[in-house]
Amino acid sequence: MLTYKVKVINEGYLGGVVTDAIYIVLVGVNCETVKHQLHLAWKNFLPDDDKEYELPSDEDLGEVLLVRLYKERSLCLPESPWYCGKVTVISPSGVAYHFPYYQWLVGSVVREIQEGKGIILSGDPNPLIVKQRRTELEEKRKSHRWKMYCAGAPHCIDEDGILFIIRNDQYSLAKHTLFLLNKESLKVEMLMEGYRRCTKSWTNLTDIKKIFSNQRTVTSDLVSGLWKEDTFFGYQYLNGVNPVIIKKCTKIPDNFPVSEEMVSASLSASTALRTELQDGNIFLADYEILLDVTPNTINGQLQYIAAPMCLLWKTPQNDIIPIAIQLGQTPGEDTPIFLPSDTEWDWTLAKMWVRNADLLVHEGFFHLLYTHLLAEVFHVATTRQLPVGHPVYKLIIQHLHYTLDVNVQARKSLIAPGGTIDLFSGCGSAGVNVLLRKGLERMTYTSLCLPDDIEFRGVQSIPNYFYRDDGMSIWSAIERFVSDIVHYYYENDEAVCEDPELQAWVEEIYKEGFLEYKDSGIPSSLETQGDLTRYLTMVIFTCSVRHAAVNSGQFDFYSWMPNSPSSMRCPPPARKGTVTLQTVLDTMPQVNTTAVCLATMLLLSVDPLDKVCDLQPRFLQRRLGHYPEEHFTEDVPKKLIQDFQRELAEISRQIKKRNEGRSLTYLYLDPENIENSVAI
Repeated sequence: MLTYKVKVINEGYLGGVVTDAIYIVLVGVNCETVKHQLHLAWKNFLPDDDKEYELPSDEDLGEVLLVRLYKERSLCLPESPWYCGKVTVISPSGVAYHFPYYQWLVGSVVREIQEGKGIILSGDPNPLIVKQRRTELEEKRKSHRWKMYCAGAPHCIDEDGILFIIRNDQYSLAKHTLFLLNKESLKVEMLMEGYRRCTKSWTNLTDIKKIFSNQRTVTSDLVSGLWKEDTFFGYQYLNGVNPVIIKKCTKIPDNFPVSEEMVSASLSASTALRTELQDGNIFLADYEILLDVTPNTINGQLQYIAAPMCLLWKTPQNDIIPIAIQLGQTPGEDTPIFLPSDTEWDWTLAKMWVRNADLLVHEGFFHLLYTHLLAEVFHVATTRQLPVGHPVYKLIIQHLHYTLDVNVQARKSLIAPGGTIDLFSGCGSAGVNVLLRKGLERMTYTSLCLPDDIEFRGVQSIPNYFYRDDGMSIWSAIERFVSDIVHYYYENDEAVCEDPELQAWVEEIYKEGFLEYKDSGIPSSLETQGDLTRYLTMVIFTCSVRHAAVNSGQFDFYSWMPNSPSSMRCPPPARKGTVTLQTVLDTMPQVNTTAVCLATMLLLSVDPLDKVCDLQPRFLQRRLGHYPEEHFTEDVPKKLIQDFQRELAEISRQIKKRNEGRSLTYLYLDPENIENSVAI
């Protein structure tokens, strides 16, 4: 008789007390053990109560390939889900086999878990492994189904409400509880109570500060003092909450007829517009995507949306400043080009229209579409096409943590018709759907890969572009880490081509996420190790770094409403010299609209839950590169993770050093401030 030692790691999630019966079978290349009971239904299986067992076997199992877990309901006790972390098996000869799982078992179920070594099916895998993976994916495809969210947008998970999201994809019970109790939520409720019923216009700009007097940050305080400065207006294109829209301009667009005479007062006396265009110092922010987006109605009043164009200049002092603004795509007598030499309020309101357009495009296109919806596509496709034992699954699954839960909540309340967005956004939920359709039509693989995007937009040499600098450092670190993982598991390009699970995953993302738009350049298959490295780097970067860049600064830059009005109540001025302070007050959002927007940005900008909970280490913020769930069991990938973490730590040190002594810091892409996934 041989004895196998089994240790079950019962991970410490709240709500993890198990009252069902748990059984196990070890499956080897030679044979399998009999079904052995690990846990009695009447004896609680407590969180973090790791158990060790001895399993007898009449025969040598050989290499242990699988463990089969049974969870069976008790006749007299209510069903309880069980979160299984991992199972470790020690053979009679002392060989250790690790079976990472990190998933919930709900109801009466049977689950087979593959041994932890990453395996691809392009070689000659054991038939037992092939069968187990096929069965696993068949089960997951039943629970994770696609549906159309809105016409022309990436498809999403087919779930109607948060109560029906698969347990593995939900926030933990602790996180849900803390969401209800955390101090930021309570502050927001108090804030909303005082202002949400007031539909009056603001009577002056000073009063706006009262609404966020208790919610300020260092940056938001600076914004409230700098918002009218042209240098700060330009700074936000580089290091604000939407640092991805500015492009080099080498030729003035035909529909934006800016002349030398118009901008001569803004340029230094020793240069001219033609010279600056040739020298690469002129840039453009074009909001054409907003053209024909139907405006929202707020407080019974139809709002207005413009599709402005803004010309910017890099000064000899290396500042980026606006030098011309047109509040529409069609030039003409009723669409004047506003200039810094115009009256104070003409120029201020023109910039406010640009900032309003930037907010709408940022939230609907670069935030919702580019990060949240793509991360959901990656998550659903990963669940449906990659088994737990696949190395790509092991690599990216913790970069998809909580994303489904976040997005389902958003579709249910934030961006649903009649939801929060309809209370403060100039385009509302209907307009967001239009932006998603138009945005996906414009999305390219180039725009998703940071080095290519920087080159395409021609912004390689702009000084003090910290989003670019920090993002490129982290992109390179991710790429090196991913490349090493890819080369460890795929010995050559042929192995990539012949991995059926990998190719099915990429094809499904192309089909369900990018709707098979060939002009996008998004691959529908991968042919080389380099192709796979680039693709996986893009996935990880999108779910972590890109999301941090467009999410974390929302409250900092949007809480002072005049800097980024969420909606505009009057049409853009059709004549110069007509704008007064009263015009500005009549155009910007009303009091309750301002309050709803501020409260929303406060909740979306930072995840207070992971920072205040001290119940378990896994509830803390999952920083980029930190993987509390050990999906990789081999020594080589474990060392690669450590190397990756050290490189991120060095990047963090350099970013902190650069920000020393600066009043206006850029810390959103400090790896210590980046979450692994779209988790808020």
